[in-house]
Amino acid sequence: MKTDIHQHLWTEPLVQALAQRRELPFVRYEHGLTVLFGADERPYVIDLACEAPARRAALVERDGLDTALLCLSSPLGIESLPRAQSRPLLDAYHEGALALGDPFGVWGAIALEDPDPDDVDRVLHSGCVGISLPAGALAGVDRLARLRSVLARLELRGAPLFVHPGPASAPAAGATSLGDPLWWPALTRYVADMHAAWLAFLHSGRPEHPELKIVFAMLAGLAPLHAERLAARGGPDRCKPGRGCDPLTFYDTSSYGPAAIGALTEAIGGREQLLYGSDRPVVEPTLLDTPTVLDWDLLAGTAARVFGPLPLGVLPSPDRSPVEVATAAVQQAPIVPVARVEALR
Repeated sequence: MKTDIHQHLWTEPLVQALAQRRELPFVRYEHGLTVLFGADERPYVIDLACEAPARRAALVERDGLDTALLCLSSPLGIESLPRAQSRPLLDAYHEGALALGDPFGVWGAIALEDPDPDDVDRVLHSGCVGISLPAGALAGVDRLARLRSVLARLELRGAPLFVHPGPASAPAAGATSLGDPLWWPALTRYVADMHAAWLAFLHSGRPEHPELKIVFAMLAGLAPLHAERLAARGGPDRCKPGRGCDPLTFYDTSSYGPAAIGALTEAIGGREQLLYGSDRPVVEPTLLDTPTVLDWDLLAGTAARVFGPLPLGVLPSPDRSPVEVATAAVQQAPIVPVARVEALR
């Protein structure tokens, strides 16, 4: 089964909920356009025709995929709003995304003010495959500790965590300069937050949550490539080349192509931890040749380790923990031809 674990879709309930707001983030209808305004992002025109569910489902089929998992766009800062403001938007997101049905699955999202593990239960019970959190909320040991109860509940439920670029707190208006190019946040703040979240989890998250399945978007901003520098500065050497990869830490390929994917897989010791993520509609994956260089049989096995075979929301077997299942899957993975990874020209 071919799965894209990272897409976004602007459903009608979410767009309408944003249009009712008077504070950022909000949607406004101007000159026949649907424009999304965020405090720390440039205005973005939502193409409602392209976002029509039938059209997006057809695009999934055209891409040769069986399933696409939808995620809230965390850079907007919805999760970081005061709970009274975030809950209506999160409810609208879940309502719209979960109503789509096949071929879509949904990453759940929760409010970050007063993190509540019961929110995890509610979202998983509604049918979400796991929880997404903004990288900024995990970008430091203290921030990670603040979410300890949420991560523990995910770990207990055997459901994965998806780390997506986004702020730790609601951004202040005007934080983004209009003089910066459109790609600026994606190449600066997003990467820095993903690095910090990966390092914080490596340092304290994994020791505290040894059986939590965690997926980093955008190859964690290539953070594992800094393993040598990390070791030189006295950091943990659990990711040092030659020591093997963490069987419960995974990386999606969004926004990266063959050169970066090849470097990352070498740094983590193999392709068994990769998942395909496109970040549609923000990124057109075919422009990077990403789908053509991936081993889809291996990706399918990795997706099964993350999202199955246990039904989500069911406690792991007491006889075999998630980490034991994942380790065995890596060790028993069949040897299959891997597409040759070439540097982008």
